[in-house]
Amino acid sequence: MKIKYAPPAAAALRAALFASFGAVFFAAGAGANEVTVASWGGSYQEAQSKALFKPVEKALGITIHEETYKGIGQVRTKVAANAVSWDIISTGSGGGARGCVEKILEPLDFDIIDVTSFVPDTYLPCCVGSDVFATVMAWNTETYGDKGPQSWADFWDVKKFPGTRSIRGKMHGMLEPALMADGVPPGRVYEVLDSRRGIQRALDKIRELKPHVAVWWGSGAQHAQLMKDGEVDMTTGWNGRFDVAIKDGAKTAYTYNQGLQDYDCFGIPKGAPNKDLAMRVISAMSRAKFQVNLPKYITYGPTNSDVYKTGKISPAVARKLPSHPDNARKLLPVSQEWYAKWEKIASEMYQDMITE
Repeated sequence: MKIKYAPPAAAALRAALFASFGAVFFAAGAGANEVTVASWGGSYQEAQSKALFKPVEKALGITIHEETYKGIGQVRTKVAANAVSWDIISTGSGGGARGCVEKILEPLDFDIIDVTSFVPDTYLPCCVGSDVFATVMAWNTETYGDKGPQSWADFWDVKKFPGTRSIRGKMHGMLEPALMADGVPPGRVYEVLDSRRGIQRALDKIRELKPHVAVWWGSGAQHAQLMKDGEVDMTTGWNGRFDVAIKDGAKTAYTYNQGLQDYDCFGIPKGAPNKDLAMRVISAMSRAKFQVNLPKYITYGPTNSDVYKTGKISPAVARKLPSHPDNARKLLPVSQEWYAKWEKIASEMYQDMITE
C-alpha cells in the first residue's frame, strides 16, 4: 500500500484508522454492472455527474444511478437497519472521518485506488478525496458593493455591516469561523476547540449572531439560491456553489480570507450491494484523466495533483480554485482529527444552541 507523507498529527490519525480496519482485500467485481451513487444534489452533483459519473460510466461500460441524500447520518441509519441501497456516497471529510471511526463505511483497497499523487491529507482509510473546496463568507453586492466582509469579525459585526445573515444549520464549518470572529488566531482554532469549554465558547459567539440569522441553511443548493434571490445580505457557504450562482446572475461576491479548506470524498457504505464494482468506480474517479473535468463545471480543485500536469486547466481557472497557492495561503485547513474526536458531541451541542 503506497501512502504519501502527511504531517504527524494527520498521519497518526490515518494510521490509527487503518489499524482499526485491519487488512482487507477486495476482488474486482464480477457480474455486477450497476452502482448507485448518493450525493448532495444541486449544482455540485450536476458538476459531478458531468465531470465524473457520466464519463466513468462510459469508460467502464456500466450504469451509474444517481440519488441525493442528506449526509452521513442517513448512512448511519441505513447501516443500523441493514437497509443499505447506495454503493457510493459523496461526503465531507468530517463525515468520512466519523464513518471510519464508527465503521459504517467499508475500508478501501488502496491497491486498486491509487492515491500516490494525491494532495496530502485528502483521503482516509474508508473515504478517498474527490475535490478540494472552501467554506467562505459571501455577500450581496447590491447591499455592500465590493466592500463586503473581509474577516469573520466583519461577518459578526452587525453595526459595520447591518443586514440579515444565513449560516449553516449543522455544526460543520461553523465553530471555526465563530472562534476567529472572537479573536482566536487561525493557527490556534483547533487547539481552543479541543474541549467542551472551547466548543461552548464558539457556540456563545454564534448565539450573539442568532437575532440576525434569517435562515439556517441546510444545503449548498439552498445557500446559493438565497444569494441569487437576494433573500439575505450575507451567508457562509461553499465557494463553488457561489461561483455557479454568480455565473447565473447572482449579485454576489466572496473572499477566501479566513475560509476553511476542506475536501469531499467518496466512500462505500457498509453492506453496499455492489461493493466490488463501487471500488473500481472510485478508482476510476480518482484518476487525473477524470478529475481534470470537474473545474469545468464548478470551481473546486482536484485532489489528484497530477491534474495540474495535464495542461488542461487554464491559469485563469486555476487562480479561482481554493487549492491555488494564492488562495490556499488564506485558508485554514479543516482538521480531520478534531472532527473524528468531537463531531458527535459538538453537533449535539450546536443543535441545542439553535433550538434553545
